[in-house]
Amino acid sequence: MVESNMTAVKVIKVLGTSEESWEAAAKEAVSQASKTIDDIHGVDLEGWTATVENGQITEYKTTVEIAFPVQEDRQQQDQ
Repeated sequence: MVESNMTAVKVIKVLGTSEESWEAAAKEAVSQASKTIDDIHGVDLEGWTATVENGQITEYKTTVEIAFPVQEDRQQQDQ
């Protein structure tokens, strides 16, 4: 039997917010997620929205999909 190096990857959605820009909102989402998630491999910017007050954008919101590997020791416990 050939051993495989396949890795399971988990993807979660995180909503980042910023008063500055959508880019800053995305960076905030990744920054906050990295406090509790190890080894983030990539992100996909899924959506951009904003809060508008009096004709001005007051808050930028970016929905970010964050991908990270499922920890191997956890996978073995679940089998």
